[in-house]
Amino acid sequence: MRSSLEAHLRAFAGEDPLRSDIAEAVRQLGVAAVKLRGVIMEDPVRAQAPIPAAANASGDTQTWLDIEADRIFTAAAWQANIAIMASEERAEPLTMHAAGRLALAIDPLDGSSNIGANASIGSIFSLLPATGETPFAQPGRNLLAAGAVVYGPRCQMILTLGGGTLNFAYSPSFGGFVEEARSGPIPEKTSEFAINASNYRHWDERVRLYVDDCLAGAEGPRGKDFNMRWTASLVAEAARILERGGVFLYPADARRPYREGRLRQLYEANPIAFIVEQAGGAATDGIRPLLDIVPAALHQRTPFVFGSAREVQRIARYLTDPSAIGERSPLFGRRSLFRA
Repeated sequence: MRSSLEAHLRAFAGEDPLRSDIAEAVRQLGVAAVKLRGVIMEDPVRAQAPIPAAANASGDTQTWLDIEADRIFTAAAWQANIAIMASEERAEPLTMHAAGRLALAIDPLDGSSNIGANASIGSIFSLLPATGETPFAQPGRNLLAAGAVVYGPRCQMILTLGGGTLNFAYSPSFGGFVEEARSGPIPEKTSEFAINASNYRHWDERVRLYVDDCLAGAEGPRGKDFNMRWTASLVAEAARILERGGVFLYPADARRPYREGRLRQLYEANPIAFIVEQAGGAATDGIRPLLDIVPAALHQRTPFVFGSAREVQRIARYLTDPSAIGERSPLFGRRSLFRA
């Protein structure tokens, strides 16, 4: 018989006060995710309506559903022992329970541009110890738990409590999340990568070189054919990689807003990196382990590479010294499949 999320949370909590707080926070966030699922299903036209002249703290255009998702998850956080909450939709953290032990960082709605296309969107959250005056200025190594909820053909929660990665699906008949197959280990090798190729002209030459070598296929320096994916939904990309391997890249590029990367470290990259590492994968900013980086600002952006460990390591070699990659040949040194 498959276990439920509730059973896992009870077993995890035991008699430990901090673990009990973590379990209750995840429990409340799961309830909020189910509420948001209902909103998405019931009013899809209103969900994708942009708010005139509105943008979040990162400069992204806000939809009605962005605001509603933030409201739903904020209400859930108040029901848990959360000391402080930081949301991608808010400029500043929200102080909650003075005696709370946990700091919550959340992207209430990831991939909102996909709503109109009926493609997967999601929510991403992580829990940190609420220590010091700036609890969000901690490396991702300090994370206590992280989760990603995918609103797709099924409502899926991918969760780590620090002891591996778990996979749950919401069952309306059961009335809660039920465990699916355990996530991981992510295969170390892969022949599939995900990147937004429309940004090719903005990338550093070393990123172009990596993509060119993959697209050169069996005749190129990699000696095998690759598939390329892109869904514009981080949670959907992560779910696919957790299930079958692969690598995801969102590098920094020459555009002024994205010279330090596109994704937010605190709300998006850190929780996904924690989930992926717990499933046997790797996550970096292209070179450095992502979870070792201390955010210098609440809405700090970062380049992000994650997935199959050996491919993530290979990408780091491309970014530091592609000439040291043994199988590369001078024949491919300047080759590009996107340029004449």
